[in-house]
Amino acid sequence: MTLADFQARWTGHVPGIQDITRTYGVLVPLVEGPEGLSLLFEVRADTLGRQPGEVCFPGGKVEPGEEPRQCALRETWEELGIPSDQVDVIGPLDLVVHPGRFVLYPFLGVLSSQAMECLQPNPDEVKETFLVPVSWLTAHPPEIYTYQLNPQVGEDFPYERIGFPDGYRWRGGEITVPIYAWPEHPIWGLTGRMVRNLMEGMR
Repeated sequence: MTLADFQARWTGHVPGIQDITRTYGVLVPLVEGPEGLSLLFEVRADTLGRQPGEVCFPGGKVEPGEEPRQCALRETWEELGIPSDQVDVIGPLDLVVHPGRFVLYPFLGVLSSQAMECLQPNPDEVKETFLVPVSWLTAHPPEIYTYQLNPQVGEDFPYERIGFPDGYRWRGGEITVPIYAWPEHPIWGLTGRMVRNLMEGMR
């Protein structure tokens, strides 16, 4: 390889996140109603193979040639029947990077009053929807739990070859799990993390 090869490959490169194998676009929908601003949540259909019955926002895997924002709007249409022209995207929220080698791109958006009239959950993906007032989220901060990520390295790892014959002190990690105790439908996991990040950003 020549210098020109490296220049051709990396000049103008848009940085990604190393080792990520899947990317998802998610809409965090705000709705204006009688109780003021609320967030719209879904409950995943019981028939889904992954995470049935869990609370989430509309979203899904980014398809080839698609941007995360486009994905978030497409999934909102497919899951809730709300067309993209009824969503005013305010902007991106902070990314959520998961040790499972995927990243979520959340986008904060405001649904029009007409959007709520269009609301028609796809029963193959969505069991039900519900609204949580922002005022309730402000008055009820989440309970915070954590779990540890401890490295488990195979016995065949070549410690001696890398200059550590007695082993290496691998660095572990920690995952934070916020839980909002909304009646009937606790909001937790990655969805809880997005809500927490949104609300903390408003302080």
